[in-house]
Amino acid sequence: MPSPWIWRAIWAVGIALIVATLAFAALPYVASTRIVRDRIAWEMSAWSGFRVAIDGAPQIEIWPQFRAILTDVTLSKWTDTTNAPVVQAERVEVGLSAMAALRGDVVFQSAVLIRPTIRLEPLANGLFMPPTSSGGRIARSIDAARKLVAADPAKPDQGALPSDAFGTVELRDGRMISAVGGKDQEVFTSLNGQLDWPALNDGATLSATGIWHGETVALDLSSAKPLLLFAGGTAPVTVSVKAPPATFSFDGTANLSQNAYFDGQAKFAAPSLRRLLEWSGTGLASGSAIAAVALSSKISGEPKRLKLANTEVTLNNNPGMGALDLSLSEAVPAISGTLAFDTLDLRSFLAAFTPLASPTGRQDQAVGAGITDRLNLDLRLSAAHASAGPIQLANVAATAQVKDGLAVFDISDAAAFGGNIQSSLRFDRKPAGTQVEMRLLASDVNGAQFGAAAGMTRLMPTGTGTISIILKGPGRAWDSILESANGSISATFGPGKLTGLNLPAFLKRNQQGGFFALDEVSDGTVPIDGAELKASISNGVARIDKAEAKSAKTKIWLSGIVPYAGHGLALSGGITSAAQPPPAQPAQPAQQPAQSADAGTGADAATPPAQPPAQPAQPAQPAQLSFFVGGTWNTPFISPITRAVPSGG
Repeated sequence: MPSPWIWRAIWAVGIALIVATLAFAALPYVASTRIVRDRIAWEMSAWSGFRVAIDGAPQIEIWPQFRAILTDVTLSKWTDTTNAPVVQAERVEVGLSAMAALRGDVVFQSAVLIRPTIRLEPLANGLFMPPTSSGGRIARSIDAARKLVAADPAKPDQGALPSDAFGTVELRDGRMISAVGGKDQEVFTSLNGQLDWPALNDGATLSATGIWHGETVALDLSSAKPLLLFAGGTAPVTVSVKAPPATFSFDGTANLSQNAYFDGQAKFAAPSLRRLLEWSGTGLASGSAIAAVALSSKISGEPKRLKLANTEVTLNNNPGMGALDLSLSEAVPAISGTLAFDTLDLRSFLAAFTPLASPTGRQDQAVGAGITDRLNLDLRLSAAHASAGPIQLANVAATAQVKDGLAVFDISDAAAFGGNIQSSLRFDRKPAGTQVEMRLLASDVNGAQFGAAAGMTRLMPTGTGTISIILKGPGRAWDSILESANGSISATFGPGKLTGLNLPAFLKRNQQGGFFALDEVSDGTVPIDGAELKASISNGVARIDKAEAKSAKTKIWLSGIVPYAGHGLALSGGITSAAQPPPAQPAQPAQQPAQSADAGTGADAATPPAQPPAQPAQPAQPAQLSFFVGGTWNTPFISPITRAVPSGG
């Protein structure tokens, strides 16, 4: 027979099972009677600091988790009874502590907001932020942490931080809205995320995804001491933002007090800066063909001014190094600094602030696209090698400046075409329209190399020379600049050759008469001692005042007009060939005069008429011909005016 203690043990276990069974069975009754709607609403208000209203009756579920299911839940500011709620959820699932419920307490372990609508508040800087409350346990905990930070900003007493348990908050299929112009507009849609914050003195992580401007954005945010961060203290922060148009990350420390600052490593990348600008909704350079950009830097400073040290930047696969300053203290952001590249595509770089330099930009694109009014830029650039389309440069020193509607790009020095070049491109946005100015000075350059890069293969001197180009005009679009430009072009070249002209064939076709294409006689070169060009440009029409190529025996010249519109030609030209003078006639020997018999006594002498003296040789007139040049830049034709004139007379 079992001993008494065994019976007592069996009875104790049995009683415990009965009590547990009764407690489990009584839990819905207790929950339904004591965890009522007002009690849950009050506890939610105590945490959030907002006035919580629950329209539907709570539903209590025990398995697999003890939770309350709430419907039509709203959170509003206590002092605002007229405006729409700051948070409104169709359904809220609150995970509760079963043991606390048996004691008649409400202890939240988790909360899931299903299809919530969160109303954002617009800030003065144009951004939107979720509303905040001045009350509630979270706000009081932040106030307590703020006092600890004030007592010792460098090392606040973290052991004295509030240690209330918090839990997990999850959002499913939510959205964020804001009132713009009196109407609600969606800012984020398809919002899903989760905040894990076990206790207020512990670390927290936030992961969320949503759709902004049609693109999915993923956010990951974590901090080891978020309560200190909210209280104005310094705490470690890790941020990651990923979207198809761009990615950004930061890993370091931050301080969000009135004297906020950041210090850490930041990375940014955009596969297409044009797509990023379009996605951002700023309207900047939406037509520009801007390539990829990536940046990695050590950043430090306050929100209004950040220093980017040891900056690694990549523009269209061209890596560079330098240091930058970002200032947000003025009405528009300002970027200044220095960047050094090994190789640099200048057209891709220029496309960052004007579509005119875009290699694939449309000819009718407007200038500037607004970025000159929304960004201040002052960069000093250097590149061991650079390219601008077919033009290859070396040892480039340049500056890029954008401010108050003015965009300027200057190349102060660069090696190219065997010599040096200096160039300036200026866009000045004014109420009357954008004015564009372009300058180029090429010194001691090889004419053949310059002509090949500029696409000028006909009648281009190959010697060493100097070229100056100045153009100014309104900048409604790229074509309109050249069609209405004013300025000048001048060039001088030393000994070399004139390309694209077979002179004997040209003279022969000219003698035959009838017009002919220049291409028919372009398979040759003409040796020259030098060449000179002077032209003035008015309203897009170049007037050639002087265009001569000379050698010891030949001079070739052109004059006339060349309009940009239509690329037509209206030129007259000529070729002067120095001829050899004819040899001088030898003088006739003088004869003795014969005397007449009537002349008196002595020998008779007869005197013939005197011969005129020999005339000196006359200089020969040079052989000349003249012609007309018509057609277009790509297909010029020659029409003879006069044929060669024989020398002498």
